[in-house]
Amino acid sequence: MVKLNVSIDEQVREELFRLVPPRRRSQVVNEALRKELLRRKRDHVTQTLRGLRKRSATMSGEEIVAVVRRDRRRVGE
Repeated sequence: MVKLNVSIDEQVREELFRLVPPRRRSQVVNEALRKELLRRKRDHVTQTLRGLRKRSATMSGEEIVAVVRRDRRRVGE
């Protein structure tokens, strides 16, 4: 583990010190940061997929079935 100096709001600090015992604070901050980073990664991936969806061609159910059948025939050859 490494040390990192960051600034937090006074109100957040007060709650952290009031609710979390001294030897658990780093663990709580680390866990909260990990969750926030995961949320941001998921948001980024979601936005990327939405952008791809907008650019990709849409197909009807029948067109999808036809493409899958064509691909299956090719694999069987």
